[in-house]
Amino acid sequence: MKKSKSLLLLFALVLVIGTVLAGCGGGNNAATNTGNTAGNTPAATDGSASGEKLAADQTLKINLSAEPPTFDPALAQDSQANTVLKTMYEGLTRMNDETGQAEPAIAEKWDISADGLVYTFHLRDAKWSNGDPVVAGDFVRAWKRVLDPAAAEAAPYAYQLYYLKNAQDYYDKKITDFNQVGVKAVDDKTLEVTLKAPTPYFLGLLSFYTYYPVHKSVEGNAKWATSKDTMVVDGPFTLTEWTTGQSLQVSKNDNYWDKDSIKLSKIDFSLVNSSATELQAYESGQLDYAGNPNGEIPTEQLPIVQQKYPDEFVRKGIASVYYYEFNVTEKPFSNVKIRKALAMTIDRQTLIDKVTLGGQLPAFGFVPPGIAGANGEYRTAIKDSYFTEDDAQAKTLLEQGLKEEGLTKLPAFTLSYNTSEGHKKIALAIADMWKNALGIDVKLENQEWAVFIENRQHQNFQVARAGWTADYNDPMTFLDMWVTKGGNNDTGYANPAYDKLIADAKATDDMAVRQEKFAAAEKMIIQDDMILIPIYYYTNNTLMKTYLKGITHDFSGAVDLTHAYLLEH
Repeated sequence: MKKSKSLLLLFALVLVIGTVLAGCGGGNNAATNTGNTAGNTPAATDGSASGEKLAADQTLKINLSAEPPTFDPALAQDSQANTVLKTMYEGLTRMNDETGQAEPAIAEKWDISADGLVYTFHLRDAKWSNGDPVVAGDFVRAWKRVLDPAAAEAAPYAYQLYYLKNAQDYYDKKITDFNQVGVKAVDDKTLEVTLKAPTPYFLGLLSFYTYYPVHKSVEGNAKWATSKDTMVVDGPFTLTEWTTGQSLQVSKNDNYWDKDSIKLSKIDFSLVNSSATELQAYESGQLDYAGNPNGEIPTEQLPIVQQKYPDEFVRKGIASVYYYEFNVTEKPFSNVKIRKALAMTIDRQTLIDKVTLGGQLPAFGFVPPGIAGANGEYRTAIKDSYFTEDDAQAKTLLEQGLKEEGLTKLPAFTLSYNTSEGHKKIALAIADMWKNALGIDVKLENQEWAVFIENRQHQNFQVARAGWTADYNDPMTFLDMWVTKGGNNDTGYANPAYDKLIADAKATDDMAVRQEKFAAAEKMIIQDDMILIPIYYYTNNTLMKTYLKGITHDFSGAVDLTHAYLLEH
């Protein structure tokens, strides 16, 4: 999932985002999952077990920092949208952040065939916010929208549905009958899903927002997700206020099937993209929560707030990577030697110690620590030693690359980033490193989040800041995005050999074989082709009032506000 500020950490076998996701809730054999239908509710939510007393006003105030470009689950792709969509929608499963396992949500239970290919989901009596029943056809409709090859705007996460039988063939127009795709409404309460290969983490994937259902009212209304008046949702909250560019408000959905587990009455999201203003608002009591994953504490203030608010400050490593990506389709960055030269002249530890100050880890690969592998963590078995920081070798590579391009000096180029004091400081520091090591001149360009995302999607950039957060706990979430014409492949990279490695990894559930394919794929995009520059693995740095309880963060650092509540204070 694209990150606009900073994000995400660990777990052990499968999860999907941001919304967040995880593991195989029903097992990967012939089984029936009767599940936990009581809801993912924290202990003592009402304060009774601990003697705590709830505040009279259950309005949570949090900063989102940037307005999500869309609230359409088919088109969303960023951390801000993820946070808000998780409050408004619910899929077949949802993640329990404490156990890291997928649990029943709109699906009350499910059966899995002995070969792991057919999942039969039995839906509970859930309702949309307008009172209509949630039916199996709502999922079929939603997934068809995601895979629609004729859609006015392509779904960036369409490839997440390629696990379904014939889904990719439908998207690629090799077949035209959607009835051949592996999803079918047997009746209103029964959804049958057929996969093209056993997928151990499929139940976790289903909690990801791309798999959310959509109400029938979206049909024929291209702008349904642009107004609170036309959004019909099935989750814990509904969108009740939306002042463009300033604030959002969601309020408790009385038609939500698990409404008794929801203690908050409202969540007020401010849209302040100044980290200094965000911290000021937190300290003055205007915010209950500040910092990552959707906001930001000023980097220079991190050591100070850590000492000033020891009971409120939390730092946690997360499964997320900060990187710069190249537009490899245009000169001069179509030359791999030039790309490698830039990657090798960033002093990552100095950047962390002097600029970011957040306890991040230097990155020399793309898959972060905390992601599950064949036996334990992937990163423990597969070291991220794909390149080294070496100014002398970088100079040689740059000279060779320039010669191949018929150049004597690298022309000044533009480094783009979304508006943020933190991103600006990092860009300034790295530009200075490039200048000192290679004599390169860099122009910095900041852009508003929605514009920045659109420019990256259309390869309207030279070098751009990026961040990727795990959508589920498997290396695939970091690697399948780079396949040819992948919805989140903004670089223009196209390599049939890479595509085959990813396809082979998806065709087996043997984790040892998959890990071998993943390692080869990661080596290809970093050591061989250097389509991006890994910079650091994220940490989340947050401030949270001591009276705020029930907020959870998954292994990737994504925040779930659903079961938050406020104590008297």
